[in-house]
Amino acid sequence: MKTASILGVHFHAVTMQQAVDEAMSRIRARCKGYVVTPNPEIVDLCRKDEKLMGIVNRAALVLPDGIGIIYAAGILGEELCGKVAGIEFAEQLATAMAKEGMRLYLLGGKPGVAEAAGRNLCAKYPGLVLAGCHDGYFADDQQAVEAINACGGADAVFVCLGAPKQEKFIDAHLDEIHATLFCGLGGSLDVFAGVAKRAPDIFIRLGLEWFYRLLKQPSRIGRMMKLPKFLLLVIRERLFGGKGKSK
Repeated sequence: MKTASILGVHFHAVTMQQAVDEAMSRIRARCKGYVVTPNPEIVDLCRKDEKLMGIVNRAALVLPDGIGIIYAAGILGEELCGKVAGIEFAEQLATAMAKEGMRLYLLGGKPGVAEAAGRNLCAKYPGLVLAGCHDGYFADDQQAVEAINACGGADAVFVCLGAPKQEKFIDAHLDEIHATLFCGLGGSLDVFAGVAKRAPDIFIRLGLEWFYRLLKQPSRIGRMMKLPKFLLLVIRERLFGGKGKSK
């Protein structure tokens, strides 16, 4: 697959359908791997954490989640096929899995959230099998690993622990968990459970989902200020080159 490099993170230049097709092919072939969905915040974390950068760049799929990544690609002259939002990828993957009666495990969220998300996904996509779920408040990783393995195995695991915890969890336990595909999906379970809502379609289509979140939650202003800083780093990379690492 063709890739686009954004400050050291190698994104796959795929459409949503291509991403889902690749994920399904890996599940059918029992080819272990994981999917990551970096936005500008995660790219910035990678610049400051070489281990995380390596984990992200070893993923089977690195999907551009965030309009800031698409803007950055344009500035750097890199080609991407458009934004592939993690939550939309998860929905499309669940749809495809349901058609083949595949098993999905949900990990993350507050107590009760994963269960609610599972009920809603199975109701929306008949044929999808909920292998099990576990909240994100486990005492140690082994507790979550054993819970997943106790369910008898899963075709895919949605790991929703937030970055970089979810990526590091997947990397550390990929081989010992009885599942094929792992997807790091941040707060997606809250949306699937109905605890949180995405922006209206008009905001999403215009690439203003971030602005809607800010309107709904002004306290996010500190996080939102990272986007212009990220784009300034990208412009500096375009003008002066370098490896895009923080000093």
